[in-house]
Amino acid sequence: MSPKQVVAAADPYFPNNGDHRFHAHRYELTLDYRPGPNRLAGTARINAIAGVGAPLREFALDLADFRIGRVLVDGRAAHYTHRAGKLRIKPAKAPAAGAAFTVDVHWSGNPKPVRSPWGGLGWEELTDGALVASQPVGAPSWYPCNDRPSDKASYQISVTTPSAYSVVTGGRLLTRTTRASATTWVYDQPAPTASYLVGLSIGVYRPVPLTEPHGGGVPQTGYVPARLQPQFEHDFARQPQMMALFEELFGPYPFAEYTVVVADEELDVPVEAQGLATFGTNHVDGARRFERLVAHELAHQWFGNSVTISGWQHIWLNEGLAKYAEWLWSERSGGPSAHHKAEAAYRQVTAFPQDLRIGDPGRRLLFDDRVYERGGLTVHALRVALGDEAFFRMLRGWATLNRHSVVTTADFVAHVARSTDRPVGDLLTAWLDRPELPPFPVRTPPPPPAAPLRAAPATRFWLRRPSGS
Repeated sequence: MSPKQVVAAADPYFPNNGDHRFHAHRYELTLDYRPGPNRLAGTARINAIAGVGAPLREFALDLADFRIGRVLVDGRAAHYTHRAGKLRIKPAKAPAAGAAFTVDVHWSGNPKPVRSPWGGLGWEELTDGALVASQPVGAPSWYPCNDRPSDKASYQISVTTPSAYSVVTGGRLLTRTTRASATTWVYDQPAPTASYLVGLSIGVYRPVPLTEPHGGGVPQTGYVPARLQPQFEHDFARQPQMMALFEELFGPYPFAEYTVVVADEELDVPVEAQGLATFGTNHVDGARRFERLVAHELAHQWFGNSVTISGWQHIWLNEGLAKYAEWLWSERSGGPSAHHKAEAAYRQVTAFPQDLRIGDPGRRLLFDDRVYERGGLTVHALRVALGDEAFFRMLRGWATLNRHSVVTTADFVAHVARSTDRPVGDLLTAWLDRPELPPFPVRTPPPPPAAPLRAAPATRFWLRRPSGS
């Protein structure tokens, strides 16, 4: 099945973000970043396709407060205005309806987070370096983009920075070239990527392989402050086993590699990006107290990154399925079963007001804990209703049939209906569309298969106990 592309109208939660009059299918970003003065200069070439119906006489990119050098459309200077986070462009010659065209933008300035109801989002200057945490609308803090989750594109990103720093982003590292005191890192991400899922970390990090270079399986690497390497090797030692389990349950890993960064600063929560997750120093303690977050961020590579929601009202599809992946990892790695995890989550949610519909929570409650916990409970209720065989067939089918696509809650409901002959419409309506909490699913699922957890390649590495642990 070819990936489904959705050309959506304005997102009801963020109607000023994105432009549905065109589709960007590739970004080529060339950046120069100086950490000391927090100075960013960049050029972007965007390959795009005009919408159908009429010539594209005007369109807009989302971009924060930078100085604009020039804007070209198909190599010709274009008229533009730039205010309130919108770069509005009038081409000298309008691309025909449905035609391919290119946009070149040159910009520079001091990047900073964009304001949002949840604080600053996007580019974050650290004590020594920077990181990008864009969910949901922070991508314009550092590059011009069509900032709506349904407009997925491939990326090539080149970053030049002082040679003491590592540059990490999702995708395959093509080249790393040092000239004088600066190094240029070039990455390529061919898989369709939403703008908010383009991650970037710049810092003084040590690369730590989590899999053997030629051991087969998905290559996995960490970039960590050198002093935290022993704790990191212990805390993330089971990530290759997680990868093996999730490939078994959800289908093949959707990208070519997976990278984790431990930023040299405390973070409130880890940050997912395509092929990349960023953790804070507070998430690494040498005791695996945050291993559920390692599982959660890895699961997002299937649920959220490869299978991407068309609009933010569907966020439970990202967070509920990633939450349930945490419980599946616990169940299959010797911890409490998913059923016991669900019981604990139900007790937690019961203590909160019953005034949230997770199928459309509203912008203010987009990241409410109930979206996560009740989302996981919704998935568990389906497992109880369908039985394990049909449930896991449904779950794997959702991730594989919609690989690199854009989806809605209605798509998920239809997929579940096709996956079973049992009536599940009322169940999903109760969990997703009504604020009152349904009764807890009382039938305990069958026990997990007796087969031991399948080991990932490179067992010699991830079974080795780091020194000092």
